[in-house]
Amino acid sequence: MKKHVLTLALLGFGVVSTQAFAQIDEALASQSGCLACHKQSEKLIGPSYDDVYEKYKDDDGAVDYLIEKVTAGGSGVWGAVPMTPNGHIPAEDIETLVLQIMHEE
Repeated sequence: MKKHVLTLALLGFGVVSTQAFAQIDEALASQSGCLACHKQSEKLIGPSYDDVYEKYKDDDGAVDYLIEKVTAGGSGVWGAVPMTPNGHIPAEDIETLVLQIMHEE
């Protein structure tokens, strides 16, 4: 009984997740500036990483598209707020984060 109460309590505080979404490297996302606008499972300024995954999970070209979108920036896909270009972030870091979002790493 105690185990079930603890599990329910942890679920209530978001410590245990029932979703199987891949988690991004928070240190890398933070140092890259991504966490200023994005969160794992909640919309902030931009969409959550979970929402991005859900939108593109069945798109075979999603990884390449998202790498380009993160690098070049843009607007209109998730609303009127533009995503600024991120050319200052090393290409391999962008690729790593996109692959993590898309559950390919």
